Amino acid sequence: MKKLMMICAVVLGFAFTASAQTDNKPEFKFTSEKYDFGKIPQGKPVTTKFEFTNIGEEPLILTNVQPTCGCTIADYTKTPVKKGDKGLITITYNAVAVAPFSKSIVVTSNAKTPTKVLIIAGEVVAPATPAPTGAATGTAP
Repeated sequence: MKKLMMICAVVLGFAFTASAQTDNKPEFKFTSEKYDFGKIPQGKPVTTKFEFTNIGEEPLILTNVQPTCGCTIADYTKTPVKKGDKGLITITYNAVAVAPFSKSIVVTSNAKTPTKVLIIAGEVVAPATPAPTGAATGTAP
């Protein structure tokens, strides 16, 4: 009987320890998870930064930041982000095609929520063409 009580106590101890460790995991807190560039000129890449804070106990490690298309490039904080510290994800969009756009960036980490999706949006517009000089008046001299 004593052995059975001891085994139960050990199992309960492991269960409490495991649940307490889950609460210590790192976690993101982004200032914003979406950025709208508005209207941007065709052929000019644009960049924005997503700032986040680790509000968990353990260091937050980004394992991958993957844009969903080849027109977007991501760079991010590669070192562990300690509790209360900030990190950055920099996104550059290459505005090639004239059209509205909405692109997703998938962020993978060791956080409680291991996958986050960031969104960039806007509209690529054709560059303004300058008015021709010396416009014709429609009459011959």
